[in-house]
Amino acid sequence: MKFYIATDHAAYRIKSSVIEMLQDLGCEVVDLGPQNSDRVDYPDYAHKLCKEVLRDVGSFGILICGTGIGMSLAANKHEGIRAALCHDAYTAQMAREHNDANVLCFGERVVGLGVIESIIDTFVKSDFEGGRHTQRVQKIEEID
Repeated sequence: MKFYIATDHAAYRIKSSVIEMLQDLGCEVVDLGPQNSDRVDYPDYAHKLCKEVLRDVGSFGILICGTGIGMSLAANKHEGIRAALCHDAYTAQMAREHNDANVLCFGERVVGLGVIESIIDTFVKSDFEGGRHTQRVQKIEEID
């Protein structure tokens, strides 16, 4: 699996740990920034990541800010992006299996590294179930 990752300044300090977690699971990771903890605007990084995920068919994204809320709101403005704000392994599993999420969002100030590891592990190992969920995801896509 290939993941693009971006954060804002609030989540910069955990980005390297998240990249390592993904690599340990055998994922390819592209870091879209920022490259330091200087203050930045999260929508800029959310838009940058979403453009790459949409361009690179079959890839996924991870967006992290203080709460994950801002990143998920910005990401979901892009047609074809299904960004899910997850707080635990269960929400990550449902995001993939039922909602076919292609961008995972979470908040550095909300979840610790242990929970983040379980979220990422579950997201990576879960697949979209299709079936009854396909029609629901299509209805979401029609809104765009």
